[in-house]
Amino acid sequence: MMRSMFSAISGLKAHQAMMDVIGNNIANVNTPGYKTARITFKDVFSQTLRGATGPQEGRGGTNPQQIGLGVSVASIDNLFTNGSSQRTDNPLDLSISGNGFFVVGDNSGRYFTRAGNFGLDSSGNLVNSSGYLVLGWQADVDGNYDTATEPAALNLFNKLTLGAMPTTNITMGGNLDAGTPDTSPDNEISYNVSIYDSLGNEHILTLHFTRTGSNTWDVSLTTNDSSITSTFPAAVTFTFDANGKLTDTDTVATDGIMTLPITGITYNNGAATQDITISFPIDNFTMFAGDTTAKAVDKDGYAAGTLESFTIDQYGKVVGTYSNGGRQLLGVLAIADFANEGGLQKIGDNLFIDTNNSGNPEIGQAGGRGLGVINPGTLEMSNVDLSQEFTNMIIAQRGFQANSRIITAADELLQELVNMKR
Repeated sequence: MMRSMFSAISGLKAHQAMMDVIGNNIANVNTPGYKTARITFKDVFSQTLRGATGPQEGRGGTNPQQIGLGVSVASIDNLFTNGSSQRTDNPLDLSISGNGFFVVGDNSGRYFTRAGNFGLDSSGNLVNSSGYLVLGWQADVDGNYDTATEPAALNLFNKLTLGAMPTTNITMGGNLDAGTPDTSPDNEISYNVSIYDSLGNEHILTLHFTRTGSNTWDVSLTTNDSSITSTFPAAVTFTFDANGKLTDTDTVATDGIMTLPITGITYNNGAATQDITISFPIDNFTMFAGDTTAKAVDKDGYAAGTLESFTIDQYGKVVGTYSNGGRQLLGVLAIADFANEGGLQKIGDNLFIDTNNSGNPEIGQAGGRGLGVINPGTLEMSNVDLSQEFTNMIIAQRGFQANSRIITAADELLQELVNMKR
């Protein structure tokens, strides 16, 4: 009777632990990145009343006779199935589709989380909701980074200013009006194009298209900018065929692009000497009757700019957008994976730490080496299944009740023994 009572007590304790696990799961049903826990039981040592015997002397063998001594908790496992994604459209809300954990840290060490509700602190550090620094690799001024090095805190204010880039290439496109006369003074069409020097100063150049014949135009370049001290090359002749297609110039190109090279542009403002190539793709520069639409369809170069916003792509690259329209890689988020993610230990704040049974973290960039990709503007929600948890709650409740009845029955039997003395 005492054995049954103690077995039932172990059953009460085990089912109480089951209720504790279920209660914590339900409490975290709306916690971003929370991973549901599952409890399993095992029987404890069994008392052997009689051992097994083998067949002998014409008699069959017998099985062992044992009485179990109760139940205990076998394991409490974290289930790392992906939770559903909730769209927030916040650029700093991130979720991982597939394997991996975000890496965060402080002076005490580094930790791992699936909760990607990040933000910025006053210093521009990318942090999680508890202030832990999000780790990754800072990009240099050329956009280079090395994932083979240890990840460090990502600071998005380390490139608040994007330096100026001088103009080196201008691509023209559009149409020259075939109705333009070929005699002065109405045979010239002008177009202003802006360029930037190495200091980010803007300058205006004027392209002159002067019709000199039925199918020929001279293209020249001038400027009224007093800071430009160099002279420009002589005019280049463009020739169009009967179909209005650019066919020949003084500069011969083999790739279908006519060019007007400008070398050695000098300034009196301290900017570096500059070379610019103005390109005219023959398939995109025509002479038809109608409006003149010749313009710069593409060009590089920009003034210095300040950081206005940033985006994070599926590979964890943080790209800044600047007031001058330029873009620059600021850094890359680190993603970690483990040989046995079930071996990770929860420490609160939606964080895990690695243990001897999880293996060392394999840290890399999202989308590489079996790691998942990042979904910006979304949060991974808890993977708790409420219907399953409520079902487990009923099972735990009934198990608790059944074990309590064993204690009640054992108590009644003991009471009967006491009453036998009367």
